[in-house]
Amino acid sequence: MAEALETLQRVFGFPAFRGRQAEIVDRLLGGGDALVLMPTGGGKSLCYQLPALLRAGTGIVVSPLIALMQDQVDALLQLGVKAAFLNSSLDAATAMATERRLLAGELDLLYVAPERLLTDRFLGLLDRLAGEERVALFAIDEAHCVSQWGHDFRPEYIQLSILHERYPQVPRIALTATADALTREEIRRRLGLEEAAVFVASFDRPNIRYTVVDRDNPRSQLAAFLAGHRGEAGIVYCLSRKKVDETVAWLQTQGIAALPYHAGLDAETRRAHQQRFVREEGVVMVATIAFGMGIDKPDVRFVAHLDLPKSLEAYYQETGRAGRDFDPAEAWMTYGMNDVVIHRQRIDESAAPEEQKRIERQKLDAMLGYCETAGCRRTLLLRYFGEEHEPCGNCDTCLAPPELWDGTEAARKFMSAALRTGQRFGAGHLIDILRGKHTEKVAQFGHESLPTFGVGADLDEAGWRNIARQLLAAGLLHADAHHYGALKLTDAARPVLKGETTLMLRRQSVRVRGAKKRAAPMPLLPQGGDALFDALRQWRAASAREQGVPAYVIMHDRTLHELASLRPRTLDQLLAVAGIGAAKAERYGAALLALLRDGAHDDEIIAEAVAS
Repeated sequence: MAEALETLQRVFGFPAFRGRQAEIVDRLLGGGDALVLMPTGGGKSLCYQLPALLRAGTGIVVSPLIALMQDQVDALLQLGVKAAFLNSSLDAATAMATERRLLAGELDLLYVAPERLLTDRFLGLLDRLAGEERVALFAIDEAHCVSQWGHDFRPEYIQLSILHERYPQVPRIALTATADALTREEIRRRLGLEEAAVFVASFDRPNIRYTVVDRDNPRSQLAAFLAGHRGEAGIVYCLSRKKVDETVAWLQTQGIAALPYHAGLDAETRRAHQQRFVREEGVVMVATIAFGMGIDKPDVRFVAHLDLPKSLEAYYQETGRAGRDFDPAEAWMTYGMNDVVIHRQRIDESAAPEEQKRIERQKLDAMLGYCETAGCRRTLLLRYFGEEHEPCGNCDTCLAPPELWDGTEAARKFMSAALRTGQRFGAGHLIDILRGKHTEKVAQFGHESLPTFGVGADLDEAGWRNIARQLLAAGLLHADAHHYGALKLTDAARPVLKGETTLMLRRQSVRVRGAKKRAAPMPLLPQGGDALFDALRQWRAASAREQGVPAYVIMHDRTLHELASLRPRTLDQLLAVAGIGAAKAERYGAALLALLRDGAHDDEIIAEAVAS
């Protein structure tokens, strides 16, 4: 491992491995297979990039996203690594030139789309390389795409088992940031990784604060949340394309730089919007789940959900796009009962086998349980992935613990209203009956004469909706998607209805926002350091524009912060800064040292540093 550590320092500029990176690298260097589950921002890419540099031949990386390939290759080129990609964005001449470089042994790493890898032409290239022992390894990124139960299923991924069958001597590593126990086993089985060593890092993202609010007035609620994130980059997820477009139009009237992203937009518009989000500061992307996988932008400060995700895996992956720089970030969500009805309807009406529908219903129930928990959200979320955790002190339920109350009688009233109306009506109508409202619909069905009419006048509509959601989350009620969300009792409801058991419910409360918590706070800068940090950011932004790459590809904020704090004066001191390897020191060293010496307040010095 001495050579691996030297390469880590020389190429990547890091003094030591993080977490289980060293074990994973050692496994691949020894020719073994690995399945790696590591949270977003945990350093997954290094686990295959470093072994690819040390093993003979070229590392082949299977990636499902064109934008991710471009960013990864740009970042590797900055490090002096010979990298390229093959996907549908290339014209024929460029693709052929890349293939010639591959055959000539001029590439350390090649990123390839799964559909391109599976073509007879590319498999023929691999046959030639493998026959000459010039394939260093296969890396299958976003490996959860192989799961038919998952939220990002890609049919081509199932066919990647051909790599094991055709090239059994080449080590493989499959990586994902999101996989419960069921998905992990499916990855192993479908990709032929039964003998692979499994490395599971902690799924905890301590710098992310989790908050869930009952949907009341979603635009006002979103506006209040975004008020604390003015000028910051973030993502707002919506369930439908229409809602994306409407939300973007509204945010723009509020002076927020918002862009839409969904499958209804043409490919060029989606590409342009994604590029703006990645390369500019302060852009808010409003999107369906079509956006986000593989986004490598480190300074996303928030992820907001205006609709309920369909599973905790989806939620974890989507919220994991925030705070990759380890600075404080927020995951905020508003949800209502209609979300449950919509998701259940989609499951019930899908053409999926019954077993898959059963699993999807279980995943939705787990998502509901997360929303309605009275305990620490982080504890529940991590337990879902098989990890125990103490209450975090950095989620809404820890910062403002909800009050519990004996809701048995209220639950019996609600369920009685459902039974007495034939279990044919949704929550809104049942609440009108309970509160004694003389609506046209109540009169139409003669429900004013029911014994339950008016027995719940002591609670307002929001209070009853809160109870209804908790009964759904507890599995006492079921929303029948085939009958307009009609609420029906389950077998589990009978003991409560008969008064045989007590039901504790979470009382509605006003969420209190506490002070933001840093998981790994940056050290305070010395006097004048803020101005120097700003100058370094200006230099980075100008360098990125000149090269046509995202700013973080040049250097991350943490590297700039360390430069401003340590103020290196020599090349050797510069190399001691995390994130600056030999190639970056050679490329930017003279300019950075000049800027650090006397350019913090001089625009001409910054311009000269970029030009050099």
